[in-house]
Amino acid sequence: MNYLDLHSEALGLRKAKHLLRRASFTYNKATLNEFAALTPEQAFDRLITIETNKLAEPYDNKPDGSPHGFWTSNPDGSDLDGQFRKKIYTAYWWWYNGLHQNSLLQKMTFFLHTSFTVSKFDAGSSVHFYDHMRLLEHYAFGNLKTMSKKITYDNSMLGYLDNTKNNANNPNENYAREFLELFTILKAEQIGSGDYTNFTELDVQQAAKVFSGIKTKYDRSIIDPDTGIPMGRIDKNRHDKDDKTFSHAFDNTVIVGNDTELGIVQELDAFVEMVFSKDATAISFVRKLYRFFVKSEWEDDVEDNVIVPLATLLKDSDYEVLPVLRKLLTSKHFYDADDAIDNDEIIGSIVKSPLQLANELISFFNITIPDPVTESDDFFGFFNFLYNFFLKSASMELWAPDSVAGYPAHYQSPDFDRHWFSSNTVLARYKIMESLLSGRNKIRFNSNIRVELNIVNFIEANIADPADATNLITELADFLYAEPIDDLRKAYFAQNLLEGFADYYWTNAWLGYQGTGDDSVVRTRLNALIIQMINAPEFQLM
Repeated sequence: MNYLDLHSEALGLRKAKHLLRRASFTYNKATLNEFAALTPEQAFDRLITIETNKLAEPYDNKPDGSPHGFWTSNPDGSDLDGQFRKKIYTAYWWWYNGLHQNSLLQKMTFFLHTSFTVSKFDAGSSVHFYDHMRLLEHYAFGNLKTMSKKITYDNSMLGYLDNTKNNANNPNENYAREFLELFTILKAEQIGSGDYTNFTELDVQQAAKVFSGIKTKYDRSIIDPDTGIPMGRIDKNRHDKDDKTFSHAFDNTVIVGNDTELGIVQELDAFVEMVFSKDATAISFVRKLYRFFVKSEWEDDVEDNVIVPLATLLKDSDYEVLPVLRKLLTSKHFYDADDAIDNDEIIGSIVKSPLQLANELISFFNITIPDPVTESDDFFGFFNFLYNFFLKSASMELWAPDSVAGYPAHYQSPDFDRHWFSSNTVLARYKIMESLLSGRNKIRFNSNIRVELNIVNFIEANIADPADATNLITELADFLYAEPIDDLRKAYFAQNLLEGFADYYWTNAWLGYQGTGDDSVVRTRLNALIIQMINAPEFQLM
């Protein structure tokens, strides 16, 4: 069987759970039931349907004078009120707001962040960071090669990796090195002094010359005609005008030097085309996509039958990413249906990132996040908990990984995604459900987090027969976990409801609540059940 053959059957609940977790941040009963009835192709088409972000642009709820609330469109700029960090937060919470509408779009936006890393705190002004996120979103379903050209002019990237300091008479190789080593073709094995198989130190030096003279444009007055997003500027007097001769890794290609703005643009285009003409570049992107969407490690048969064919497709498609995503996410291999055993390799094989885990809880339990404009105090109160207490405590500084290489879960072997779950992160992961149920910050300080899940209302609205303890646990597990659980596991969870008594003990408690409206007993027991089920190993995996 061809690993990438189309999986044509309707998904059913199990495979719908798998797809939505891997390709989405939004996960609830209604969406699961909708996708369960779709084929993989129909589901993919549904995932790439784009809705307009309900929050048109970031909003500052308490501006100190000018700039006003919707500060990114104010010509005065973003940071004149001295609240740089707050405006950075409001910028990426604009992105977070869209995450609940366009999940594959935002999942791919985040994938591009892991591939072309910028840290929000070293990205120049907050409007530059906002422009950077918009650029990633613009190309989330687009062309990786074009994206690699545009990111070079991105004001945040120019500042983050110092290319704005790169001049002909004082070269700075930082961006050139990361462009080759981390963003595109990657190093591969070192085969000699300064020779990394896919490129050499000479190529880094020559690439830096190509990039020289591309500078930050602080006032955002230059607009890219292709994207409509502000971009950097070209200082032709700071550009290295000599010819750039590359190594044997790039067939000793010569890029002719130029001294005009148009010529400098042509140099960059020629350089990127040269890098993307190599099979290794296509393979590096497909490996990143596979690790992000499918599994962190794989055997030689997957390399030969999945990675290499998808890399060929990517290159043949001139680096349009959607054909590759469609092929991968509709394949038998993605659903572990390419051999006789369909539950041993892929489904349930990745540890959820803190962002994934948090948003599954928020979306599955239908928790309403306060509106950032009309309920701004509550919105930022919840943001403060989710960002400063949960995500940071779980080792995910959102939009600010520790290094330009990104989050260790996406690149650092041999643990990869297992980095998300450790003695340093487990407290936050185990306390988030308790926090959402109580409305208090149980990770630290016990402060009000501005949202609270009424679990009794949720169970009553979403579970067919909540008075039956076994049925309640079975239905919850079927939605929450990648794979079904056995009777022994169900009995283990049921102790939260039964407290050592027979099944009728919970049934009577539930019927008593329905008769009197007093939910104090059932709420206490349901809270204990949900906390235990969410903190179980089954929920940590996807």
